[in-house]
Amino acid sequence: MVLAAGLGTRMRPLTDTTAKPLLPLLGRSLLDHALDRLAEAGVEQAVVNAHWKAEKVAAALVARTAPPRTRLQLEPELLETGGGIRRALPLLGEEPFAVINGDAFWREGPVPALHRLAEAFDPARMDSLLLLMPTARIEGAVGRGDFFLDGWGRLRRPKPGEVAPFLFAGVQLMAPALVAPEPDGVFSLNRPFDRALGAGRLHGIVHDGEWYHLSTPPDLDRAERRLREGKGINWL
Repeated sequence: MVLAAGLGTRMRPLTDTTAKPLLPLLGRSLLDHALDRLAEAGVEQAVVNAHWKAEKVAAALVARTAPPRTRLQLEPELLETGGGIRRALPLLGEEPFAVINGDAFWREGPVPALHRLAEAFDPARMDSLLLLMPTARIEGAVGRGDFFLDGWGRLRRPKPGEVAPFLFAGVQLMAPALVAPEPDGVFSLNRPFDRALGAGRLHGIVHDGEWYHLSTPPDLDRAERRLREGKGINWL
């Protein structure tokens, strides 16, 4: 699933007239980049949700001829990240599935990130496996970070006064059980994440390639410039 329903408020004014996942980077939309990654991983069908400027997201999917096949989930009411995925479960099936934020853009390391997630995912121990980036390797504001990671791959959130060393990169492999217990309606993924954290079932792996923080127009400009100049964020 690609999450493309958000309002993109921090990317305004670029998102005044279009959805954030339709913004271009290297001549292709962020949505196309995300779908390309899924196709490269062997995914044959993907659900894309849409709310803000949904008609433009729908037109972009109709115009796309490359795999994967896409199914559009229109959301007249913005359901947030968790609610959108919960509503899509009948389309996604009973097996674990990949979820990509519509503004996630990365370059692969030695092994593609989605392959690494699939190889590491253990449904007996995990409800979701998140791709993480070290905050020290990110250009742009990252706040207090998102997670700490222990030696077994389990995550925890920062306590008051702590600064977490990892940021969620907007790419994950998820079991339907993460959101299935939630009622239909509006909710953030943070709610099922917190439940999984309490049970020790939220895990992460660290991305070994490049990842670009795309929250604001300057972030997008910086990523475009670095990528076109061949000066990616190579910290490895």
